[in-house]
Amino acid sequence: MSDSTEYTPPKVWVWNKPSGGRFANINRPIAGATHEKELPVGRHPLQLYSLGTPNGVKVTVLLEELLAAGHEGAEYDAWIIRISEGDQFGSGFVGVNPNSKIPALLDRSGPKPIRVFESGAILMHLAEKFDAFLPTETSARAECLSWLFWQMGSAPYLGGGFGHFYAYAPTKMEYPIDRFAMEVKRQLDVLDRRLGESEFLGGAEYTIADMAVWPWYGGLVKGWNYGAAEFLDVGSYTNVLRWANAIHERPAVKRGRMVNRVQGDPAGQLWERHEASDFDSKTQDKVAPATGG
Repeated sequence: MSDSTEYTPPKVWVWNKPSGGRFANINRPIAGATHEKELPVGRHPLQLYSLGTPNGVKVTVLLEELLAAGHEGAEYDAWIIRISEGDQFGSGFVGVNPNSKIPALLDRSGPKPIRVFESGAILMHLAEKFDAFLPTETSARAECLSWLFWQMGSAPYLGGGFGHFYAYAPTKMEYPIDRFAMEVKRQLDVLDRRLGESEFLGGAEYTIADMAVWPWYGGLVKGWNYGAAEFLDVGSYTNVLRWANAIHERPAVKRGRMVNRVQGDPAGQLWERHEASDFDSKTQDKVAPATGG
């Protein structure tokens, strides 16, 4: 359906009505806390406050990969932040991330807690902290970081652009869907060409670049994001599919995708993660009926 109503923007935009769409109740044009609420703190040095969205999955995948590689210092507590209920506007969360977006990390391993926000910054912080999944050789590091920042710049077109208008907007409008579908397909082509010449985005090694891109674009071609796989003809991006399937088979990735997840199979939802054993004993099928969030 096309939008048949012509819109003339006012000289000065004023927030005087809900924005519409799935997340209208939490969207607002100002920053800062709306209520007082302290964040919980567990016993591990790393405290993650997040949700199992693509941006949240990036970080839990890296943490699980670090633990699988033997970095015991990467043990973490993952606390759920329910963005649909406005948890991200609590004073404690805003203190860790003034942008009120998940994920947010509090690194308490040193004499003074360090806050890290923005998923790409968290990935870099952890990779450098543990000297893992980020190449040290100059050209390989540059390639890895180029793809990491490519994801940070490109994903808003996928999520806030295509995903919003295709899946979440209150009405289907031809122009924005076409505009963002074109850009997402261009991005998939960029990835497909790169992955046709290299096993992973940074080269021969699996890195934080893959961990950043996979939850967004891997999830898209796997059919998890927006229900748009057929619409975007993802089967034609054979190199992206090969890469997405290979990463999905990694045990640490499967675990990372479960953490802070509130949708889908209850057996795949671990609302909070405090110990490795939680994956066996505290998924939602074992503790309570899943209600989502």
